[in-house]
Amino acid sequence: MEIFESWTLAGKTLRNRIIKTATFEGMCPGGKVTDRLIEFHRRHAEGGVAISTVAYGAVSRDARTFNDQIVLEEENFDDLCRLTAAIRNEGAIASIQLAHAGGFTQASGRSSWVSKGPSGGLNTYGMMSGYPIAVPMSYADMDRTVEDYGRAAALAKRAGFEALEIHMGHGYMISQFLSPATNKRKDEYGGSLENRLRLPLRIVKAVRDAVGEDFPLLAKTNLSDGFKTGLQIDEAVEIARALEAAGINALVMSGGFVSKTPMYLFRGDSPLAEMVAAEKNLIRKWMLKLGGAQVFRPMKFEENYFRDQALKVRAAVDMPLVLLGGVRTRENMEEALGDGFQAVAMGRPLLHNPDLPNQIKSGMVGNGYCTNCNLCVGKMDTPEGVHCVLTGEPMGIQVTPAA
Repeated sequence: MEIFESWTLAGKTLRNRIIKTATFEGMCPGGKVTDRLIEFHRRHAEGGVAISTVAYGAVSRDARTFNDQIVLEEENFDDLCRLTAAIRNEGAIASIQLAHAGGFTQASGRSSWVSKGPSGGLNTYGMMSGYPIAVPMSYADMDRTVEDYGRAAALAKRAGFEALEIHMGHGYMISQFLSPATNKRKDEYGGSLENRLRLPLRIVKAVRDAVGEDFPLLAKTNLSDGFKTGLQIDEAVEIARALEAAGINALVMSGGFVSKTPMYLFRGDSPLAEMVAAEKNLIRKWMLKLGGAQVFRPMKFEENYFRDQALKVRAAVDMPLVLLGGVRTRENMEEALGDGFQAVAMGRPLLHNPDLPNQIKSGMVGNGYCTNCNLCVGKMDTPEGVHCVLTGEPMGIQVTPAA
């Protein structure tokens, strides 16, 4: 396999093996698609990626972690169409994450003052926003959530998205059901891995039924939650096998839990100081100062840092696999493809230099490589939205008005 060799995923031709992975953009005030968001993804498509993935498309209003996340509902339909058209016009495929917060949220305007996940407990992620308690989802809650995923998938397809990614990692709702650390249910949805997979597989079926067989459906899953009592690689392998049998077309392999081990995903320098500086809520700012050092601890960066774990999944399934984590250079990409992974996913390196795919293709180093400083993480909630602080003006700020 060659990096810039086209390939087919569920009947859709992709122009190369490079995927822009979802990174929370911070460009959707009030949950609305903006010109800045459209330009952000258009720019990545122009830079040469095969797929540009829009971050966190909430399947309902109660599914958000923050207020400023897109809700996949009819009132956003026209602007979603503009977004997908902009990506498509640059030769890339538009994808969006289907996501649900589950047992933690910081989003206001919900239908209840509690959050709902697999099990009850303290919602440390959202307690400073007035949502301190998580309660177990009822059977009716789960049925409604499955329906929400199917409805959101159908709307996304109508809006022109040509692929979808079901977010099953990083500690969000599906991840909470899969992880033994957060799923303490005593019914058929908890306990064994077979039971913990029950709701995720129902969601996969609902999404597949909504979009049809000839439609690329990816899933982002954890190789490990990054802490002792969480999901580990042996169960991650079994989850991959189950998702392959359920009809997922490709797996994007990741790791970490946003409320516990975010640096297991990011690696490199801690962005805590920048996050404290950007936080406008005085209570949350104080909480970050008080306890953030325990969560955002620096973690050694290595190129292709999920490789060893991902190879265990590669040995267990036949489906296309996407390697994420520490992919920076052409050599990193070639190593991944040589290992049998069908594609690579990149986030921070493309924030640093959205032209990186085209520059690698032409033999240029271009604007250099991401330094793993993670300062971009601290910029997600600023007015400019997520961007690399090392390479000048944020993408998506200067937008030419329509004629």
